[in-house]
Order: sequence, then C-alpha cells, then structure tokens
Amino acid sequence: MLPDRRLFLRRSLAAGAVLAAPAVLRSSSKRTCRTALIGSGWWGMNIARMALASGRCDLVALCDVDGSILEAAVEDINTLSGRKPHSYRDFRELLLREKPQIVIVATPDHWHALITIAALQSGAHVYVEKPVGHTIKEGRAMVRAARETGRKVQVGTHRRGSPHNISAMEFLRKGGAGDIGMVRAFVHSSGGHGRITPDTPPPDNLDWDMWCGPAPLRPYNRRIHPRGFRSFLDYANGRLGDWGIHWMDHILWWSEEKYPRRIYSSGGRFILEDNTDAPDTQIVTFTFESFTAVWEHRTYAGNASEKHRIGCYFYGTEGILHIGWHDGWTFYDRESGEPLHHEEPKLHEPDAQNIPELWADFLDAIESNRRPTCDIEIGHLSTNMSLLGMLSHKIGRSIEWDGEAERVVNDDEANALLRRNYRPPWIYPGS
Repeated sequence: MLPDRRLFLRRSLAAGAVLAAPAVLRSSSKRTCRTALIGSGWWGMNIARMALASGRCDLVALCDVDGSILEAAVEDINTLSGRKPHSYRDFRELLLREKPQIVIVATPDHWHALITIAALQSGAHVYVEKPVGHTIKEGRAMVRAARETGRKVQVGTHRRGSPHNISAMEFLRKGGAGDIGMVRAFVHSSGGHGRITPDTPPPDNLDWDMWCGPAPLRPYNRRIHPRGFRSFLDYANGRLGDWGIHWMDHILWWSEEKYPRRIYSSGGRFILEDNTDAPDTQIVTFTFESFTAVWEHRTYAGNASEKHRIGCYFYGTEGILHIGWHDGWTFYDRESGEPLHHEEPKLHEPDAQNIPELWADFLDAIESNRRPTCDIEIGHLSTNMSLLGMLSHKIGRSIEWDGEAERVVNDDEANALLRRNYRPPWIYPGS
C-alpha cells in the first residue's frame, strides 16, 4: 500500500503545482486604478505596498484617525511612488472627494462593515481585511451590499493565495490523507501574566472618539491602540477572531460543508492579569455533518517542545496532514508516523505573507467581472465560525446553528448577540 500512496503523492503534487502558481496580471498595459487606503497602520501599509508593486494601482489617498500614523504612511507612499497621496481623517470625506475605484479597508474589526458598505455604495471595489466584521449580521450586510452594487470584495485571508496552502488543499481533496474525521486548528504562543496598564488621555493627534466609532467609547489605553485592539472584545474577538479566522477558513476551504451544526466553547482567563478581556485559553468544538473540528489556543506555554505551534492538523485514514505557516505543510504516514512529503512555504516579506497573489487575483476579478478567490461570501462564512465560537464563549453554553437562516436554534439570548447596538450617531447596517 505504501508504494501506491507515494505514487499518488507524486501525481497529486504535480497537478497541484499548476494551481499553486501565483496569479499574474494579464497585461502590464491594463488601466491603472485609483486606490485608497483606509486604516494606514502596519498591516494596511503591507497591503498598500503590494498594491503599488502590482503596477496597476495609484495610491491617491490615505485615511487614518491617528495623525502620526497617517503622516508616516503618506511619506512612505510618497517615497515609494514619487507621488504624495492626499490625507484624510474621515473616510466619508475621502470617498466623497476622491471617488476611488478600489478601497483597502484595514481598520480595526469594528469598523470593517460600515466602511466597506460605504465604499461599495460609492462605486468602489473593496479589499477588506479579515475578519469581515465584529458580529455575524454585519457580515451578511456586507455580502448583500456587494451583490446589490455589483462590486467585487476580496477578503484578506491571504493564505488562499499561498502556494503551499493551495497544494495542501489539492492533496486533501484528492484523498491523499484518506477520509478525514477530525480537524484540529490551533495557535499556541508564549507569554506570562501581563500587567495592568493605566488609562491616559489620548494623544493630541488621535481622534479617539472616531477610533471607537460605532463601538463603545471607553477611556483611551495604549494597550488598545495601536495594534492591541484584538484582545479587547468591544473592538475584536480575541485570538479566535484574529488568528482563528485563517484556520477556520482552511476548514471550510477543504470541506464541502458551509457551516457547523453545533458549537461549544470552553476556556477563559486563567493566566492573564492585564487590561485585556479576551480569553487566554480557549477550546471550541465545531460539529459538522461529516466531521468534527476543534480550535484551541493559549497565550502562554508555547515553546519548542511542540513540533508545531500554529496551523491545522487534518486527521485521516491514511495519515495526518499538518498545514502551517513558516513550516509549510507535511503529510505523516498512518503506519510509521514518518513524513511522506513536505513542502516549504513561498512567502513574501515583510511579515511572511501572500498578499501579492491575492491582490493579483483581486485585480483580475475586477477586470474579468468574476468573483475573487476570497469573495465576501467566503470570508463571511469563515468569519462566522470564529464569531460562533466566541458567541458560545460569551453565553457560556453550546449552541445549535441554522446556517441557512443564520440563526441560533431556540435561543433568544444567543440570537441577540448576532448583532449589537451601535453608539450614536452610527447606525447598524440594515437597521
């Protein structure tokens, strides 16, 4: 049996190599798109640089509520392109004045829905970072806006453009690991108890009220901004909403099922003693029709004693496949536990990403009038898995999910958390 499996590996990987080739632009003579970036911090600038590198985008405007971040980003784009983009502190003014053809939304999670919908309604195509929203009904409103306007929305789950992730998916779909009964997705990091960071007045060049936007207005704390918001549940959904969305997307990418039927989260804050309120330990079980998936994370005790500290294990009748990040993917034999195949990743710097492949696909989708690889519906369903895990965490019990209706079965308390009240004057989409 083993030689046959090795022959299968060679054939399936050869076929997968074609799929793994990065998407390329059809012609350098294609028209250049007026592009704007809303949320010009660390990751937003990674996307903007790749947009410039495509040769198909002019960065005409940047927007950020933090003046220091905005100023640095404008200078960076000016240096790279020789053209200084216009700067804005309010996305609404940018959309009205600049009328961009493409908008990159790279704000904190709680702003994704409103800005994406406004950009679509202004006529722009949108590249929005994951997760698509903070609550499930926001995501559905984004899908609806994309379909009503006919604009393209690419979600930044850039592993869908990653060569080693693509070939791993092809391997699984061809049966390389056999029948899969369980998937385990995880992120384990190192860390300690942390400490309390006192609130302070916001910096003079930060519009803190606008930063909070539709979310609760709480005192400024430098643990929240810049970059710390993911651990505060008013603005994001913790490790599961941040890292987990990538691996939840892998599960749905591989599976023909669109959503789990039952979800149960356990865990809590057992170690952390700081200002954050997201769980430092979490295990979520997702029951599908034909398999079970498990998410787990901890913010401590991650070290080299674990062979892999991040990724997905697919457990099959022929062996185990691990898909990771810096460590590529590896298939381990059922009988010996030895690796039968390993593929190294092909990542771009900075920050080991595959944004160029996803951006090229986005431009081609616009040009070809097709849905992009990470269409908003795909991003919505993958985000839902993370949000459902967090919903179970928040109410402290398991839930049964009707994925077609996008409602929790017979649970009014849980259904109330599918949306939330926005802080005036902001209005929840569809309200």
